[in-house]
Amino acid sequence: MDTNAVKKTYGIGELLGVARERAVPVVRGIADTALGAATPCAEYDVRGLVNHLFQVVEQFQRLAAKEPSDFGEAAADRVGEGPDWRERFVVEADRLVSAWSAAGAEDGVTGAMGMPARLVGSMALLDLTVHVWDLARATGQEYGEADGAVVEELTGAVAQLAPTARKMGVFGEPVAVAEGASAFERLLAGTGRDPRWV
Repeated sequence: MDTNAVKKTYGIGELLGVARERAVPVVRGIADTALGAATPCAEYDVRGLVNHLFQVVEQFQRLAAKEPSDFGEAAADRVGEGPDWRERFVVEADRLVSAWSAAGAEDGVTGAMGMPARLVGSMALLDLTVHVWDLARATGQEYGEADGAVVEELTGAVAQLAPTARKMGVFGEPVAVAEGASAFERLLAGTGRDPRWV
């Protein structure tokens, strides 16, 4: 093995594509009867978390294009707009991947706080990974381990975001994990989730 090999740096669009592949089956697998179930993200039931995830994938498309976004208002009830909401989520997730794969999406800064664009893209990746894990757990679906490159990107992003995110109530306090916990379990715990939530 060549220990001098250059480590590949993945674009946010590539990583979002990987996360999207994990997200779509989970969203499609949510039964209507599960929409009122609790999730590991305590402030949301399944329906509320799906609506929040719609808001994320829509607003972060705008941020990729350096356009203004609006997270100030409560998420619209996309689930209540008709029975095809699962396939509409797939369309919006595809648009999110395309937006962050476009030339220049990761360059400069974006958003009202003028944050580095790549870090903002990592925030979209975090939601598309962790909230989908939330939904899988809440609805009895398998998720398993997230992709290693995704976890690596998010571990760095969470380390940067955590102090402010905890003050704002976006992340909970870190949860203790077993010594042999995986990198993904440690990532979940760093956002305030119990990786063994049932």
